[in-house]
Formats: sequence, structure tokens, C-alpha cells
Amino acid sequence: MSWSVPPTRTASEPQSGRMQRAVATRMPSRATDALCEPGGLGYHPRAMTSDERLQKAIALFRDAYQRQMEGDLDAAIDLYKRSLALHPTAEAHTFLGWTYSFQGKLEAAIEECKAAIAVDPDFGNPYNDIGSYLTKLGRLDEAIPWLEKAIAAPRYEPRHYPHCNLGQVYWAKGQLLRAIEQFRRALDIAPDYEAAASALASIERQLN
Repeated sequence: MSWSVPPTRTASEPQSGRMQRAVATRMPSRATDALCEPGGLGYHPRAMTSDERLQKAIALFRDAYQRQMEGDLDAAIDLYKRSLALHPTAEAHTFLGWTYSFQGKLEAAIEECKAAIAVDPDFGNPYNDIGSYLTKLGRLDEAIPWLEKAIAAPRYEPRHYPHCNLGQVYWAKGQLLRAIEQFRRALDIAPDYEAAASALASIERQLN
């Protein structure tokens, strides 16, 4: 079982709104109702039922995100790891990787995204994040197939993000026509997406 989370960022966009619908979307009401308060530090996973382990993992995940947004990255990492120990999910691996990226540990972030894919190959966020991290590392050619996999992933919303990331990669490589194609695809999906519109306008000025 996996949790529904908002899509990950583009290569140039902050991710501050990423957790607005995290976890609760696909969980039974009896589980989400119990998650108003993060779990305490003491727990005994071997004594828990499967449902209790899941609920505890979700509570730890949400607490980890809160710590991450507060800038307490070490605490967030610990909490994400504890969530994973109780109930491994693609989402928790992806968010742990995202936290590592806050610390500049992009290789560790990539490894967590690969672990996420191993748990749920249909989840598109980690493919996109790998592409983003590789772009930041200057490994543009390596980023392309990961972003293409994000575009093709069955479970990923909103769909325009990986198109915009791929457009950024092609733009950086000087392949302007391919970049234009990706930014236009992003705008076909999300006509009001300012990042794609701005990039497209910049390239068109560059060509003129």
C-alpha cells in the first residue's frame, strides 16, 4: 500500500506546498482520524498490529515533514527512517531523499529515490526528483531518461512538472526546439503554469 502525496517540484521551483494533501487522500477514515497528533517517541513495533504499524508510520511521516519544514533536518531524517522501519513506502523514501537534498547530499537523495522506485515503480515523483538532482549535479544526459520515466509514470500529479524539468535540461544543453516542445506540453496540461510560460517566452526571445 502507498500513500497519495502532492507532486514534487520542478528543477527551478521551491517545494513549499508539497504536503498539503499528503497521506490522508488514500487512507481509510479510521486511520486518518487517528493522525491528528504525531506519535510519541516510544513504540514497540513487534507488539503492534499491521494497522497500528501503518498508522504509526503515517504519524511519523507527518511529524518528519513538519520538522523538515521547520529546518530541523536531522530530526526529520530520523523520523522518516523510523516511519520506513515500520511500513516502507515510496513516499517516505522520496521525502527522505528530498530532505537529504536540503543538506546538499544529492547522491544520498538519489539513492533514496531509487529505493522508492523499488517499492512502487508506478510512483512518478522519485523519477522526477532523480532527474532534478542529476540536473543540479550537471549530469544532464543522465537526467533525461529519468524525467521521461516520470512523464510516463502511471501515478504522478500534476503531469506538467516533469515536462518543465525536461525543458530546462534541453534548454541548458542548447537544444532549444526540444525545450520549446516540453514547455509547450507543460502549458497544454497547465495553461497557467508561470514557470513554463516564462521559460518559453525567454527562449522565444533568444531565438529572435
